[in-house]
Amino acid sequence: MSTTSKQVMDIKTSKGIAESSNEQLRRWTDKGWDQAQKEGNYDRTREHLNFEVGRGGVITPVDKSRTLPERMAENLRARGIVDRNEGLKEPKYRTVVNFIFGGSRERMRELAFGSQEVDFTSGADNSAIHRKPEIEQWAKDIYDFVSEKYGEENIVSFIVHLDETNPHVHCAIMPIDENQKFAFKKMFCGKSKVDFKRNILELHNELAKVNEKWGLNRGSSIAATGNRHRSTEEYRRWLTQECVTLEEERENHQKALSDLNVEIAIAQKKQKSFTTMVENLTKEKDSIEKELKELRSQLKDGENTSEELASKIKDLEWQLSGTEEKLADKIVKLSDTEEKLATLMKDYQEIEVKAEELTTKANDSEKSWSENMAADLHTVMLERVVNEFVPRLKHMQPSDKELFDGTLLNELATDGNKVVTVALHLMCGFVDEATTFAETHGGGGGGGSDLKWGRDPEEDDREWARRCLAMARKMMMPTSGKKKKM
Repeated sequence: MSTTSKQVMDIKTSKGIAESSNEQLRRWTDKGWDQAQKEGNYDRTREHLNFEVGRGGVITPVDKSRTLPERMAENLRARGIVDRNEGLKEPKYRTVVNFIFGGSRERMRELAFGSQEVDFTSGADNSAIHRKPEIEQWAKDIYDFVSEKYGEENIVSFIVHLDETNPHVHCAIMPIDENQKFAFKKMFCGKSKVDFKRNILELHNELAKVNEKWGLNRGSSIAATGNRHRSTEEYRRWLTQECVTLEEERENHQKALSDLNVEIAIAQKKQKSFTTMVENLTKEKDSIEKELKELRSQLKDGENTSEELASKIKDLEWQLSGTEEKLADKIVKLSDTEEKLATLMKDYQEIEVKAEELTTKANDSEKSWSENMAADLHTVMLERVVNEFVPRLKHMQPSDKELFDGTLLNELATDGNKVVTVALHLMCGFVDEATTFAETHGGGGGGGSDLKWGRDPEEDDREWARRCLAMARKMMMPTSGKKKKM
């Protein structure tokens, strides 16, 4: 099992479930399937491997009898909850959160197909391939994770696709809280963008614990730089080659974020355009099907001449065929756009986190540098003061020397190394060693091996060092209390 396989989790919110999301159900005609396979990475000979996970973690074939919007409406009616977008001309409330769960391609294929030889080229026949139990158990583990996190009753659909290039899960949930109210902001966003980012990062971490036993590790960045996407490894190599300082790394990350913003804006525009096309084509398709139904009913009842009706029906069937082909084409393009947008958003989030980490690292490095420089400066200054004072001390008159009796400057000048040694022992908690050193080097005024010494939990480093130094001075005083000879 590869140790480099990564988990994947993408999140996208929506204002309800659009009809286009029924691509997840594969509710296509033969012509629709033909178009989908022509334009996308679909393999109809593997469609039979797709499955759903339902209430209680039960594995079932994909239920195509109801659309996803119908499922959502039934769920809400059964619970007596009103859809916040119901009755609005244009939906404006985020009532659905769409997840995509998966992982590195090779590992996901291993879970789904085991050692079977699957031909992933377009038009290949994989009808003999069967589904492995590992993919079902993995899906049930993810289902349990979502159920525990957001409530099983809030899951609208949990569909596993094995007929595409990389096996994955599409999961749609409604963000309904314990009070049976839609609460997207409360459940996902928090009070700020920082809270949202923290929540999403924690969600990735929690999912990683579930995926760990399946050989899928916490995902790493898939970043975009310049005008094209790069793999994580390519991106790291690029950073290594181009960046020589933390500041340059941060600038490159900011550039990557700026470039991603442009790509995201383009993808969002395409998504909106394709969504509108799909909605319009769906309405057109429904209208034609309704008219066809009425004409076929008239033909059956003999209300009009068969020739006239047959001609109208033929024209409408031709229109329906063309509409279905266009609809299938736009559904595939919308799906591709949504997938690309999800990847871009994920890349943006991960690069943003990395940029923040670099900022923190740069600040910490600057702080560490500043602290080290300050410590070096203090050391040099102390040495300079002591070294300048020692030769002058020897030539001072006794009366002048008395002015410095008991001062730290005098003690550092005469027994500086010894005082500092005792202070260091005390700071490290070696009280007995500090006492022994002081007593064997002419001190003893600080009190004996039963000295009680320790750091106050509320004491900062500076105060602790100051107190240790003061105690060291006291301990290095001669036992007799007499002044040392110079």
